[in-house]
Amino acid sequence: MKKLVVLILLIGIIAGLFISSSQTYEQQSIVPDLERLLPNQPFEEPLSKLEIPYWGKIISVEERGYYYFVEFLLRKSAHFFTFGALAAILFWLLPKIRFRFFIAALLTFLAASADEFHQSLTGGRTATWLDVSLDMSGAFLFLLIIQIFVSLRSRLRNMRTMG
Repeated sequence: MKKLVVLILLIGIIAGLFISSSQTYEQQSIVPDLERLLPNQPFEEPLSKLEIPYWGKIISVEERGYYYFVEFLLRKSAHFFTFGALAAILFWLLPKIRFRFFIAALLTFLAASADEFHQSLTGGRTATWLDVSLDMSGAFLFLLIIQIFVSLRSRLRNMRTMG
């Protein structure tokens, strides 16, 4: 039953990525929602100190404006966490074999690359290897956390059976 739930999560993530990649920037923009939800621009001062190099530009509050910068941060965070979750789900669905970590990472890389390619076919969107790198950073972090957890759990089991 657990694997079925995880399989449904996998299908949901893939469907969400497909739908997201099919939408133009304007269709996806959450700036109007941010303007409504954050009318006083909370955290403007600390955020205004951030400058993020991205695709040959410096992305900042000064360059983009507060709401567009917050949206940028949220969109890039979504890349990181979505592909981290995808990698974790793939890891969990794979059989317990020696190279499960690497297979999950490879499958996530293929999904991230396919997502960027699909995005390149959508008007007003650009595909970039920087986003694939961000996706894989999330994937590797999630997989590393899982690997540490699995190793610790295995050691605890061994200690219980020995002690």
